[in-house]
Amino acid sequence: MPWNETCAMNLKMQMVADLTRGRYTPTELARAYGVSRKTIYKWVRRYEAEGAVGLVSRPRAPHSNPRKVADEVAARIIECKRAHPSFGPKKVMDCLRREKPATPWPVDSTAGALLKAAGLVKKRRFKRPYPADPQPFELGDRPNALWSADYKGQYPMDGHGWCYPLTITDNASRFLVSCQAVTSTDFEQARPVFELAFLECGLPQGILTDNGSPFASRAAGGLTRLSKWWVELGIEVHRTRPGTPTQNARHERMHGSMNRAIGDRMRGAPLVRQQGLLSTFRIEYNEVRSHEALDRTPPASCYQPSSRPYTPVVKPAEYDHDQRVRSVRHSGEIRCGGHLIYVSELLARHRVGIRDVEGDRIEVCYRHHLLGYINLKTQKLESAEHWHGGSHV
Repeated sequence: MPWNETCAMNLKMQMVADLTRGRYTPTELARAYGVSRKTIYKWVRRYEAEGAVGLVSRPRAPHSNPRKVADEVAARIIECKRAHPSFGPKKVMDCLRREKPATPWPVDSTAGALLKAAGLVKKRRFKRPYPADPQPFELGDRPNALWSADYKGQYPMDGHGWCYPLTITDNASRFLVSCQAVTSTDFEQARPVFELAFLECGLPQGILTDNGSPFASRAAGGLTRLSKWWVELGIEVHRTRPGTPTQNARHERMHGSMNRAIGDRMRGAPLVRQQGLLSTFRIEYNEVRSHEALDRTPPASCYQPSSRPYTPVVKPAEYDHDQRVRSVRHSGEIRCGGHLIYVSELLARHRVGIRDVEGDRIEVCYRHHLLGYINLKTQKLESAEHWHGGSHV
């Protein structure tokens, strides 16, 4: 007969009585009660030594655990987690191991169990992952080969208005170059942010953005006042294909970390307070938070400023010997093949280079940036499918 947990003591007493009276053998009792003979002998020994008290179930946990985390170590782990609420167990332990490498810290899974027991781990909502993108898209294998820039959505400010954090990261080292609170996504507020970043870190070889304002437009070559300025500084302009944020996944991942770390405190705070939170997050992200793609070290340990210094003086445009130079009129037109071809009013009073490529098509570039191709049959500038030219660095 199987054991009934609701009357376990009664069954144990009856089993011991049946055995001591000699009515049944241990094998018969084991079969009848659905237990092993070893269990039968165990309860009989306890009854003979302690009486009915010996039949009470005892906890099976060991009296001592040599691998138990010391109280002071556990307290430090919890303290670090509370200081960095957005950190997971790996980030917490990486921070502590750098801080005190001689301390025998537990493994990450043990720290995770400790934090979960302390109620400091929130279960994340499952999100379906993005499908794999077969298009090759290199993001830079050395610092300053490629920066990424974008706005982190918007946060409401106290009273009225919105805060748009403008963020810039280095793709190779994940270093957060800039994290600035602005109140509009326009050129006037974006340029000072980039200028300060260039002064502090030098010029990158390229900058990757999406197709939103003020980074891109429907003008020739997708240029805006901001990206035109980058081209004049010798920076290559790269943009993700519309509707594919996964092409800038490293930057988007940083935005996710930012939102988890300070998102709740950003909403409804005054602009000065929001900038303070962004500055604090930048320090934590660069110097404290480890990154698994960097062998679990912080981005600051892998980043170094660019060897290309920034100067506000723009050098005159230079073109190759096989390019013919044309001046853009105030109306945005250039003369080509005896016709006036509209290029862009943004480039008025600037010089562009043209080059014969094939048939009735003529390539048009502003400095190193491809604007498109003139179709002599239609006498119009046609956009290039891959206007950035060449592969990403």
